[in-house]
Amino acid sequence: MSTAATPAPRAGTAKAAKKVVVFDYGFGNVRSAERALARAGADVEITRDFDAAMNADGLLVPGVGAFAACMRGLKEARGDWVVDRRLAGGRPVLGICVGMQVLFARGIEHGEETEGLDEWPGTVGPLRADVVPHMGWNTVEAPAGSRLFAGVDPGARFYFVHSYAVHDWTLRTHNPAFAAPEVAWTTHGEPFVAAVENGALWATQFHPEKSGDAGAQLLTNWIETL
Repeated sequence: MSTAATPAPRAGTAKAAKKVVVFDYGFGNVRSAERALARAGADVEITRDFDAAMNADGLLVPGVGAFAACMRGLKEARGDWVVDRRLAGGRPVLGICVGMQVLFARGIEHGEETEGLDEWPGTVGPLRADVVPHMGWNTVEAPAGSRLFAGVDPGARFYFVHSYAVHDWTLRTHNPAFAAPEVAWTTHGEPFVAAVENGALWATQFHPEKSGDAGAQLLTNWIETL
């Protein structure tokens, strides 16, 4: 029998990069997201492949355009099922812009109501402001202790481009075994939900992939939780 000792792991061995799938259902800035995630250290794949989306360490759901059109695209690509199954297993999902909006129960655009993924209660409705769309840089009021905004300057600005938002956060957690959702707010005309951290499900109304150093820090924070 050999008495040779098992070699110890070499010092400085790099950790494998986390695998992140950017879900490609036809409605999102997938290339911008891919580049930003790669710069933050992730191993990124753009795909709508079901198995790849289910098995990745993290799933990013982008979104640009109309709520109803994004929901049709998601359902055609089985994205609704992927998001639901991942979250049922506690597997991380990040929604961006309309990719955040479709996580709510419904969206109303031009008088048309469309069912969302209903991961959170609430309605996405028109922004009530003098200037719409809300396009450009704005600050975000993040909750104390937020993991998403960890290391981000409180005065940092993020890039928004949207005409609809969620104005009321109605989900409450009364069971002490579950952490209450962390909700960040921005004001344009009136306050609206800018970001949410809720267990495995995180989302931003703004575009972190277009938000310079502050956005890069947010993506790094998310990747580090995977």
